[in-house]
Amino acid sequence: MWVITLFDQENVRIFEYAEKAEATSAMKNFNNYAVLTYTY
Repeated sequence: MWVITLFDQENVRIFEYAEKAEATSAMKNFNNYAVLTYTY
């Protein structure tokens, strides 16, 4: 599972994706600070 953690001022949002391509495509839409990680 691929996880995007988005840091938006006072909030932290987490988005989960099954495919890496889907996650990297979603990363392009975030203008703020975000981290892409992989977890089991």
